[in-house]
Parts: sequence; C-alpha cells; structure tokens
Amino acid sequence: MKEILDFLLTFSAVLWEAMPFIVLGALVAGVLEEFLPQQAITRFLPKAAVPSIMIGALLGLVFPMCECGILVVMRRLLRKGLPLSCCVAYMLAGPILNPVVLFSTWVAFRDHGIGPEMVGLRAGLGFLVAVVTGLVVQGQWAKYGTKLLTPTAVPPALEPPSVRPLGMAEEAADRREHGHVHPHPRKSIFQRLSNISATALHDFVDITVFLILGAVLAALAKQYVTADQTGQLSSGEPYLAIPAMMLMAVLMCLCSEADAFVAASFTQLHASAKLAFLVLGPMLDLKLLLMYTRVYRARLIAVIVTCVVLQVFAYTLAVHYVYQANGWSGLSLSAR
Repeated sequence: MKEILDFLLTFSAVLWEAMPFIVLGALVAGVLEEFLPQQAITRFLPKAAVPSIMIGALLGLVFPMCECGILVVMRRLLRKGLPLSCCVAYMLAGPILNPVVLFSTWVAFRDHGIGPEMVGLRAGLGFLVAVVTGLVVQGQWAKYGTKLLTPTAVPPALEPPSVRPLGMAEEAADRREHGHVHPHPRKSIFQRLSNISATALHDFVDITVFLILGAVLAALAKQYVTADQTGQLSSGEPYLAIPAMMLMAVLMCLCSEADAFVAASFTQLHASAKLAFLVLGPMLDLKLLLMYTRVYRARLIAVIVTCVVLQVFAYTLAVHYVYQANGWSGLSLSAR
C-alpha cells in the first residue's frame, strides 16, 4: 500500500509541476505561430554557424522557459525558419540560461558558501554543452536534412509540395510565375485568438501524452533508486558520484526552477557531482526523452543524448580535478 501511495505522490508531483509550464509553452507557441513572420528570426542571425548557434543558446534570455514547456516553443521556432542547430542549442541551454533558474540556483546555494560559483559553473557548462551539441547537429543536418525531423516539425518552406497545404502550394506557384503573391485579408482579433487557441490546444495535447508517460516512468524509477542510495554511493565511491547524480537527474524529472534545492540538499556531495545533476537534468530526463519523439527522429535523439551525456560527464569531471588540484574542498559550508 505504501508503495502505491509513493508512486501516486511522485507521479502527481511530476505531472502538476510540469503542467503549468506546458500550458505556458503551448500559449507562447500559439502566439509565435500567429504573429511571428516566416523567416523573421533568421534575418538577424549571422551566416556563420558558430555565432548563430551561440545566439540560439542565449535565446533563453529572450524566451525564458523551463524544459517542460520549451519543446513546444522550440518546435514553433523551428517551423518559423530558425535553423535546427540553433533550435537544439536553445532547447538545451534555455532551461538553464533563464533568469529565474539562475536566481533560484543562487538562492539554493547562498547559505552553503558556494552560491556564485554554482551559478557561474551551471550557466557556463550549460552554454558550452548546448553550443557543442548544436555544432554536431549542424553537421548531421548537412548530411541528412529533414530526415532528422518528424513531419510536424519540418519547416513549411522545406516540405515537399505534395504535403503542403493547398493555399501554400498555390502561393508558391504564384510567386514563381508572377513574382508576387496576392495580399491576404487582414485577420480580425477573433480570428487571431481562434488560431492561437487552436495551435496551443494541438501542441498541448501532443506533448501532454508523453509528459504523462514520462511521469509514470519517473514514479516507477523512484521506487527503486532513492536519494539515500545515491548519497551512500557518492560518499563511499567519490568517482562514481558524477554518473550517480547524472542517473538521478534523468530519473527524477525535476523542473529546472526547483532542482537546485534538491541538489543543495546533498551537503556531503562534491560540487562537481551537484553540477552534473544541475546541468544534465534540464537537458535530458525520462519525460524529455519521450517528448523529443514528437520533434526528432531516432537518429537525432541518439546524437543529442550521446553528445550531452559525454560532455556533462567530461566537463564536470574536469571541474572535479580543478578543485582537487587547487586544494578546494568543493563542499558546502555545513559539510566542511
């Protein structure tokens, strides 16, 4: 009976923690679809891949969303012409390079004596992982193109004519033949609200199904992997602390606006292990893996997962060695 209650509690906690952000993300996606002109963002992006991907990674400062709602916004930006590499960089870094998330990280570690360094390291590593992954995705896009995306995520300009809406196909033919398109009648406010509502509802239903399934898996996983077990493993085998906390980040499915308080509760953990938890969690967990299937094909999901996991492990391990080489403890004040 206790196991069933624990399962229901974890399931409802993950679901209701994420639900407001899914709703917000769907509404933002609806507004973007209705008001953001096609190719508007790409006009302001540099032609070179590296600076454009770096700008994509910083879009979280402009469109601040947690990982629960960022996917629907990212998909709409992708369909509006933002390059896939920039979208992936935004999807990975956005939930970290978010003013609310960075502030919550500082608050969580403020009384531990490592607040500023945790904020700086989390933001810096999150940005680095997102940019490098974006560059890898850029290479994949050059090789495979739209084969990396599901049909609902392919930008309309890249869709084959046979699958375009009739109006879009006729408009393209008119542009080729006459060099112009017929002006569209101005939409009323009620038409715009109706379009926003329809888009938001479609995206909400599309993503929520996989959020529910992810919440079920997270609740099941928590029955077998507890915080106490991870803490004991970390204290007994310090070099297993980083992968242990990475595994916990994937299984717990926490929101990026609250995960810093969970990480701060592990006072006996080295800062590098906490950092692995804080960087990987917003980029990759059970619910996000399932939600990715609504945008990406299996090949691209495998590329993103591999790049993110390897980088987070390598960078946080490097942080551990830097702390060790300089004689820094990497522990909170209460554990020193």
